[in-house]
Amino acid sequence: MSGAALAGPDGVLRCPWAVSSGDYMSYHDEEWGRPVHGDDALYERLSLEAFQSGLSWITILRRREGFRAAFADFRIAEVAAFTEADRERLLADPGIIRNRAKIEATLANARVLADWAPGALDELIWSHAPDRASRPVPRTLADVPAVTDESAALSKALKKRGLRFVGPTTAYALMQACGLVDDHVEACASRSVPSGG
Repeated sequence: MSGAALAGPDGVLRCPWAVSSGDYMSYHDEEWGRPVHGDDALYERLSLEAFQSGLSWITILRRREGFRAAFADFRIAEVAAFTEADRERLLADPGIIRNRAKIEATLANARVLADWAPGALDELIWSHAPDRASRPVPRTLADVPAVTDESAALSKALKKRGLRFVGPTTAYALMQACGLVDDHVEACASRSVPSGG
């Protein structure tokens, strides 16, 4: 695979990772790289990226509704109030990834974020968005970094504020998923979709 855009079953050119399954194609076309705002929405994405660490993203996508059901739709205030009984419930829930460290980080992060002012998570994350005009368009997947100076700075800022499971690679995956950067490859049809934001 060259890493350049590939045609999906409908003939539309997409990032090559997106054409391997219908789940990937929908996620790519409808969500990935489009601006996400709102503390709860960003907490969800941050949590899912942390759960994805070491796993294939398709594993998370296919359990996304299970995660939402288990974590109260990632409403920060509600997750912050979870009890020890909730922790045990999560550890036994087959609808999510039952990784103790990741579950505990997700709960701890909600407790930290519950004390932040409304909009503070959104503001902090988006303050690390690079200038899109100054970034070269990736021609292939080989041109897409795993970590950038901005993601390292975002990771450091989140950790300094008490958040866990937010390393520079996870932070960059969040930046890609939430539209802070546009890493759709050059010929991908989604590069021409207005991003708003």
